[in-house]
Amino acid sequence: MIVTDAKVDIRSLTPAALEKYFSDLGEKSFRAKQVYSWLWEKSAADFDQMSNLSKELRIKLKELFTINAVKVHNSQFSNDKTIKNTFKLYDNNLIEGVLIPTPERMTACVSSQVGCSLTCKFCATGYMERKRNLNPDEIYDQVVLLNQQAKLNYDLPLSNIVYMGMGEPLLNYANVLKSIERITAEDGLNMAAKRITVSTAGIAKMIKKLGDDQARFNLALSLHAANDIKRNEIMPINEQNSLKALAEALKYYYSKTKNPVTYEYILFDNFNDELEDAAELAAFCKHLPCKVNIIEYNPISFADFINTKEAKTDAFAAYLRKQGVNVNIRRSRGKDIDAACGQLAVKQQ
Repeated sequence: MIVTDAKVDIRSLTPAALEKYFSDLGEKSFRAKQVYSWLWEKSAADFDQMSNLSKELRIKLKELFTINAVKVHNSQFSNDKTIKNTFKLYDNNLIEGVLIPTPERMTACVSSQVGCSLTCKFCATGYMERKRNLNPDEIYDQVVLLNQQAKLNYDLPLSNIVYMGMGEPLLNYANVLKSIERITAEDGLNMAAKRITVSTAGIAKMIKKLGDDQARFNLALSLHAANDIKRNEIMPINEQNSLKALAEALKYYYSKTKNPVTYEYILFDNFNDELEDAAELAAFCKHLPCKVNIIEYNPISFADFINTKEAKTDAFAAYLRKQGVNVNIRRSRGKDIDAACGQLAVKQQ
């Protein structure tokens, strides 16, 4: 016999559905609004925190519903004050999220999937099995927990959120957009959409869908090569989403949203760091308004890539700037605790 938990995940309900539950319980409709506020504005992880509800109603809610709250399983502190967290989900799966403090901003890097299916050769998560998508509330909880951590450790709230943790956000499209809706809503965390960046390895049809859906947040593309042969080698997804297809999708996205795009470009020694690579990247940048973040490579045990030399990085950036490209060189944070870009892969159990 299969035994199932009949309790409903209360955060999966719309306000209207929640109101119907309360009506069926013989409760006033405003109680549903109170509970919804506790769940999303006040980030309650337990029904007992809902202090303006009667004890009897809280008991009834516990019998009917569950709050599948994400919990901090483990935290590591880097020498540069970055904090990497292993989060435990309701089904005991583990994911990672990172708090990145700098003098200018307090950034939460959140995951969108348990593992990843894309097998990018330079990324530790790509060597993991993709177990499942995260629900909107599980992404939202990461933001809440990292915000609490920022206030506790640095006396500052989050200023930015990047969907650059484990998983490919556009392969969990509906849940990612729902999480952003809750994070930005006035009856949610009320954060500005322009403070949120979603990073994709490049799925052309979903980039177009972001345009159709009038996405208000920022979009970043993990590019790492503006040459199909090289990109195929390190990012197998490029075989079905060529640079031509991506350029067309990005132009369509820009025509619908007028949002410039960020290209992320990791420099690998003697692979994509020559001036001819920079020339290909500059040509790709002509398609629409954009900026390029040149990212330091962070070694992982699964791959043999080496970070490029500093002189080559500077020359690469200088060439792009001469071509009129807006360029930033990003230094890694949290490398000593495997919290830097491309290093997230759950190790602690």
